[in-house]
Amino acid sequence: MNEYLTQLIELSKIDKSIDSYEPKIEAIRATLDAQLQKEQEIQAQIQSNNELLESNELTIARNEQHLKELAEKLKELSKKSAAVKTEKEMKALQLEEEIAKEQIDFANEEIERLEKIKEQKLAENEELQAKIEQMQAETEEIKAQTEKEMAELEKDRMQVYEKRQALMSKMNQNIIVFYEKIRRWAKNTTVVPVKKQACYGCFMRLNDHTYASVISGEEITTCPHCGRILYIEREEAKEESEQEASA
Repeated sequence: MNEYLTQLIELSKIDKSIDSYEPKIEAIRATLDAQLQKEQEIQAQIQSNNELLESNELTIARNEQHLKELAEKLKELSKKSAAVKTEKEMKALQLEEEIAKEQIDFANEEIERLEKIKEQKLAENEELQAKIEQMQAETEEIKAQTEKEMAELEKDRMQVYEKRQALMSKMNQNIIVFYEKIRRWAKNTTVVPVKKQACYGCFMRLNDHTYASVISGEEITTCPHCGRILYIEREEAKEESEQEASA
């Protein structure tokens, strides 16, 4: 087989190996990311509860202020009733007093409702905070495991990178440029095998002339349909040679 083709096949396999590390890294980080996401969601819930508590406190304060104003109004109405001279004036004062009392009842009910929400949210925050503290301890363990696995993976990846650099240092620069040009669009299918007279990049059938060139392996042959670099695996080549010999 052509020396350059042999190098390209090996380089392609190394690049596939390098690219395979990204999903491995994502898989290792997935558990940690999921844990951190849960923590963020709980923190967001606590923050939401705190904002609601703050809003409730302002509403309670406004209702309490309104109650003071209504209490003063009832005192004034009581004073005015002593000076009432007509039935019409008396009914008007009574109506104002009834409205004020209704407003007092409503304000007290609202304060009571908001106080219950306050108790509920404070209790919920305590539970969420306890959960966060427990999760943070778990997160530290996951981080430690993640860092260990990442370090091992990075060590392996660096060894593959070094292998790639060593190979490229021996390769012809023009061949590397040719390979990288195809790899820009073909990615990890830059160099593909031929099986049953078909390119395993685009799966199109090769004509006899191209197929014969691939089998001989004396030159770098590209697929006439997609432009990928082609090679034939040893077992396939052996079978083809045996078939030609028997023919």
